[in-house]
Amino acid sequence: MHPKETTMFRWKRLAAVAAVVALGLTGCSAASGDGGNSAGTLTIGQILQPSTFAAAQSNWANESPYMQAVYDTLLTADTKGELQPGLATKWEYNDDKTQLTLTLRDDVKFTDGTALDAEAVAKNLVRFRDGAGPNASYLVDMTDAVATDAKTVTITMKASNPALLTYLSQNAGLVEAPSAFDSADIQTVPVGSGPYTLDTAATVVGTSYVFDKNPDYWNPDNQHYDKIVMNVYADPTALLNAIKGGQVNAANTLNNNDVAQMEASGFTANPLELNWAGLTLMDRNGTVDPALANVKVRQAINYAFDKDAMLKTVESGFGTVTTQVFPERSAAYDKSLDSEYDYNPAKAKELLAEAGYANGVTIQMPSSPLLGTATFTLIQQQLADVGITVEYTEPGNNFISDILTPKYPVVYIPLQQGGDWELIQFLISPTATFNPYHTSDDTVNGYIATVQNGTEEEAAQAAKDLNKYLVDNAWFAPWYRPQSTYVTDANTTAVVQPGNAVPYLWNIKPKA
Repeated sequence: MHPKETTMFRWKRLAAVAAVVALGLTGCSAASGDGGNSAGTLTIGQILQPSTFAAAQSNWANESPYMQAVYDTLLTADTKGELQPGLATKWEYNDDKTQLTLTLRDDVKFTDGTALDAEAVAKNLVRFRDGAGPNASYLVDMTDAVATDAKTVTITMKASNPALLTYLSQNAGLVEAPSAFDSADIQTVPVGSGPYTLDTAATVVGTSYVFDKNPDYWNPDNQHYDKIVMNVYADPTALLNAIKGGQVNAANTLNNNDVAQMEASGFTANPLELNWAGLTLMDRNGTVDPALANVKVRQAINYAFDKDAMLKTVESGFGTVTTQVFPERSAAYDKSLDSEYDYNPAKAKELLAEAGYANGVTIQMPSSPLLGTATFTLIQQQLADVGITVEYTEPGNNFISDILTPKYPVVYIPLQQGGDWELIQFLISPTATFNPYHTSDDTVNGYIATVQNGTEEEAAQAAKDLNKYLVDNAWFAPWYRPQSTYVTDANTTAVVQPGNAVPYLWNIKPKA
């Protein structure tokens, strides 16, 4: 994920408990709530508090509701993940997609009374790129953003970035009033143009955040409530009790083990497959463990796991078995690949023998109770059954930094399934965050170049070819896509958001 939630590498939902502990959050008792939509109030159960309200340092994922309450983004994404207008009504690239021109709305005011203009937007983009935020790298290729007139912003890039428009619908596209840039309260008092304003007097930092409807908001269709309360429940039991007690209308969940009890309390489960769980076989060059350089060893690891049993045991069956790190919605996804490594311990042993390891292999891995001790026991057992010995080291609070140092050839950590380019830059490219050994493969690099610079059809085919190559060469050992579950009460509806841990705020509505 990323130093806060997104630096701890956009796990998005990861093991939420891991994210919570890594952030140093404390459990809280269930805060009061009216349990319904009377008086126009929506009460949301959040599993993370906001790291900051400063747009340039903001996180997304589980923190997106806080940001969407008080800020607008340049673009938005609908419930199919398709890009739609936000503060920008139009956008257009030049021929090589190194220059993006945005046309802005002219009817937007910040809550300090000043008008949104192109200069404010350009300054926000530069601040995000140059800031210390966990996702500043989203705009690392941006050489400049300038206002060419009051309604037009031109973004110039060093190279095309197929994910840029998506980033502008997330935290890279948040626009803060310039009057707040030098404010001493920038971390806690947001000044945006969003549908709500933070009631700082009623807010208890770390526990409960209260937002009031912005009466001057330019898009009242996105204001479904007069007041929104976001209560933080870092502890699964506290969250379950709040749901069972009717103290929240909607909530993300910390695990799937409590979903049945939530449904029994009258809540509806809204499922989303956001991540993939399995092993990242990082040391494909054999830098630390020479055995991992042999593709047959990596393939043997894939055959060693009973994925159906892992899903049932670890996730209570909530999810879908897979061998791919790309999600179903991706152009790269190929359903036929999901049977590539059906459970076959005999085949695993055969491949190890062919690779010269008939007497077995020993692999060093990090472990963490934050990711579930039972999972690490299952990994050890299933690999031992084919002749692979796993020796664990528990790095404690250094789990993420040790993974990325790098120290270990193989790592278990649930990771995101984002858009094709985001996933490539996060997991696969030689400079990707979760490619700490910087594995570089000419075939892979060729596919990546086509995804970046090819036509839409060429990019889609290259993504599909890349996915097959990664599966065939066992860069990873995925088991399944675990289900993330967002729950809503009888008075509330929500539509989950592709690629995000929680629904976008305006897609949580009263049922009536």
